[in-house]
Amino acid sequence: MAPTKKGILERLNAGEIVIGDGGFVFALEKRGYVKAGPWTPEATVTHPEAVRQLHREFLRAGANVMQAFTFYASDDKLENRGQTLKLTGAQINEAACDLAREVANEGDALVAGGVCQTPSYLSCKSEPEVKAIFKKQLDQKNNLIFLYLYFEHVEEAEWAVQVLKTSGKPVAASLCIGPEGDMHGVSPAECAVRLVKAGAQIVGVNCHFDPMTCVKAVKMMKEGVEKAGLKAQYMVQPLAYHTPDCNCQGFIDLPEFPFALEPRILTRWDMHQYAREAYNAGIRYIGGCCGYEPYHIRAVAEELAKERGFLPAASEKHGLWGSALEMHTKPWVRARARRDYWENIRPASGRPQCPSLSTPEGWGVTKGHSELVQHKEATSAQEMNRVLEMQKKAKSSA
Repeated sequence: MAPTKKGILERLNAGEIVIGDGGFVFALEKRGYVKAGPWTPEATVTHPEAVRQLHREFLRAGANVMQAFTFYASDDKLENRGQTLKLTGAQINEAACDLAREVANEGDALVAGGVCQTPSYLSCKSEPEVKAIFKKQLDQKNNLIFLYLYFEHVEEAEWAVQVLKTSGKPVAASLCIGPEGDMHGVSPAECAVRLVKAGAQIVGVNCHFDPMTCVKAVKMMKEGVEKAGLKAQYMVQPLAYHTPDCNCQGFIDLPEFPFALEPRILTRWDMHQYAREAYNAGIRYIGGCCGYEPYHIRAVAEELAKERGFLPAASEKHGLWGSALEMHTKPWVRARARRDYWENIRPASGRPQCPSLSTPEGWGVTKGHSELVQHKEATSAQEMNRVLEMQKKAKSSA
């Protein structure tokens, strides 16, 4: 019988580094398995081989956690704007958990089941109604090591934690926020304290912002928790995009979202810097979200190889700091086989007419606004015209 793997809290409490995986929604959308807009994860049922392969690539890159691909797999989201296959949350969640478990068993990885924000909360459904959705998702999470959640509003996250902690499994609560706090202006410090009091053992941030912005927000969380005399472990799973021009909503407000973000992508060398910054901040669960490909996670694992005591399998095909270039045919490329070259590179965009920064749209729309009430039908022409008028007003008042 195979030895039981150490659990997430056992690892973190022992000071071990846990490396998370990367972004599934964006990676699989680019590969043709997820539809942008609904973002729902039917691929776990329709194309399990694609989801399985991405899990394997992240595992090989050094990830210790396989997050089940369950983002937006609640029944209310699956009925909201555009999911036409009529798959249920149970079908998607169960397939996702099975795939993540299968690949995790191929290495020293844990399985996390994700629960995320709901259209019902944005539509101002009641606390019992929203909690019922979380309970239903919880019942669909099979054979998991711990539960992971990601939200824009701390109130909704608190409700989710309260439901998930009834499972008896560790709960990691992550918010899609930056240093400005959640969508109602609740500071990262207060958010963290509220989540820990609700029952989360791990708190942090994910998505919406670049690595350094997310690390800054987690530092604020850590300070708040410690000041309140509470204890927690900390996690960070940022975007793989530069977001210095983003407002409270993050990259969703950028004009480039979601189809023209490639010029903002972080290099593997940026990931080295991020991993070190997160580690120095006392964060021990370090991973990625949207935009993160396996090579990004490999860079995180390589930066922290000394602390972890090993390199990931994917490093067999990657010379550290460009050392493999020593075998290149061209001498000027061979001359780049050194750390100081790549550590100081300033990549050009190659786009002479492009601005260095964008102006986020910043509508300020959040829970309670009529435009966020869920619909089963796709956006109508009349609705689109109304949205375009709102956009014009938002730009004129900016």
